Amino acid sequence: MQFKRYTLPNGLEIVAECNPEAYSTAIGFFVRTGSRDETDAESGVSHFLEHMMFKGTPTRSADDVNREFDEIGAHYNAYTNEEATVYYANVLPEYLDRALELLADILRPSLREADFETEKQVILEEIHMYDDQPPFGADEHCRAAYFGSHPLGRSVLGTVESIADLRVEAMRDYFERRYAPANMVLVGAGRVAFDDLVRVAESACGPWVSLPVSRTMSPAEPKTPFVTIRKEIATQQYTLLMSAAPFDDARERYAAKLLATVLGDDSGSRLYWELVDPGLAEHAGMQHAEFADAGAMITFLCCAPDDAAENLTRLARLYQAVGQEGVTEVELRQAKNKVCSRVVLSGERPRGRLFAVGIDWVCRAEYRSIEDDLQAVDAVTIDDFEALLRRYPLLPTATVTIGPLESVTVE
Repeated sequence: MQFKRYTLPNGLEIVAECNPEAYSTAIGFFVRTGSRDETDAESGVSHFLEHMMFKGTPTRSADDVNREFDEIGAHYNAYTNEEATVYYANVLPEYLDRALELLADILRPSLREADFETEKQVILEEIHMYDDQPPFGADEHCRAAYFGSHPLGRSVLGTVESIADLRVEAMRDYFERRYAPANMVLVGAGRVAFDDLVRVAESACGPWVSLPVSRTMSPAEPKTPFVTIRKEIATQQYTLLMSAAPFDDARERYAAKLLATVLGDDSGSRLYWELVDPGLAEHAGMQHAEFADAGAMITFLCCAPDDAAENLTRLARLYQAVGQEGVTEVELRQAKNKVCSRVVLSGERPRGRLFAVGIDWVCRAEYRSIEDDLQAVDAVTIDDFEALLRRYPLLPTATVTIGPLESVTVE
């Protein structure tokens, strides 16, 4: 495999991991914009704008966009998070040109007011849907509790109020500010003819006007409240906990991923044996979330309401013991095997490599091969775990519990 890079005169970066042995091609535009770049009044506009990209361009209707992607057999979609918005397609290599031209076209959308008002109702329904079904927006509530007024505390979807009040002129202004070529990266993975990728990008994206763009960064100051939200229609108690962790440009992030696997993998982890296997919880897990300048260890617990307080007490004791005693070599080796397997299995598909290469480049301006990641995981030691837990203790946490209980008391 070869990593290649080129930058258009207007500032659009093009990077690709070219694998002549692959059978498919994955391409995507990674835009450095997400919920952390919004104001309170604009909350949710990044995700809303992602929807609007597929509603038509000056040269294509929404039906044309979907029909032409279908004609080439593309698997295509988009997503928005706190840091980025990504538009991608997975196609056979012979359709790279058409797929790239289509993606480039939708990234210069019409943003018609009639489409905006129609899609606004879809977004509002989506917000209500997440609030009305398990886990009832627990993730958004916990991030808000943990990050407080920091931009990372905003919901990617926005709020009912911010979306209802949003006007199409504000979205157009946000698009002009954030979708400049220099704020985007075109990424390819799999069987990519790099010269062809650059040629089509020059034709489709070269005319885009170059504009200055920046991201305002402010340090997060995590908080550790305990919040109980009553949801009468719930039959289970859903609890999220967040504590400090390495950010996405820190070496310790590999140790954090492994620690989350030791403690909260869906099988064979400490939380699994402590809570799930004995039937005390339907689900208990942990993951490491990383952002440009902050990180979090996130624990999720779902159980019968009557077991919630005792389970949280058990969990706190478990995290206390880990902080004092660390983990074993056997646990570390098992976690390494699991994480390395996931890295390799995901990397066998060009789409998996597309996301890995794209996020590495957008977030850290670095290319990492599968072998680089495997070596970084394998290099983690017990001493690294101890240093991680000293710098980022698992307790205290921001805790949000949602369900039929009016209050939850934890020893």
